[in-house]
Amino acid sequence: MTAGDTADLRSGAPIADALLALLPLVGFWEGSGRGIVASSGVEFAYGQRVEIVHDGRPFLAYQSRSWLLDASGAVIRPAWRESGFWRPGAGPDDVELVIASNTGQALVFTGTAGDQQWELETVSSEHTPTAKDVAGERRLYAVRADELRYATELAPGGRQFAPHLNAALVRMPAADSDLG
Repeated sequence: MTAGDTADLRSGAPIADALLALLPLVGFWEGSGRGIVASSGVEFAYGQRVEIVHDGRPFLAYQSRSWLLDASGAVIRPAWRESGFWRPGAGPDDVELVIASNTGQALVFTGTAGDQQWELETVSSEHTPTAKDVAGERRLYAVRADELRYATELAPGGRQFAPHLNAALVRMPAADSDLG
């Protein structure tokens, strides 16, 4: 989090009216999930910390850091990281998400917001020359009480969409939010 960024909707910069459809996402989230490698079918467990903040302008800044877990829940090693921006779309319930990851992917999603859930699908997927080709990704996010749940489907280059990640993250107090 940088100077001016906040997840506190009661103080700091007022949140832009254009972000009302994204308002429930603002916060610091931490939890765990399960995944499956789309190309091999290998399953894995992971922990994750997500920060979604604003600075008064009409976008939300997004950061995510994940780590692989063993069967007992102990950290094996750091895993993927991604960062980007949630943006309002052209219509009142339209949303956009732009993400870059340490795996060499750059993804642009569009979708809709409704009843504290967001359904997104890639409209653009690019990768560095050394990264794996990802033809597309779908993400479904939902906030229920103080929990952010999501599920993703991934389409590796040349393959159909298949389940990839699902997690439940709990809203954390701002004091526990350091992604550093």
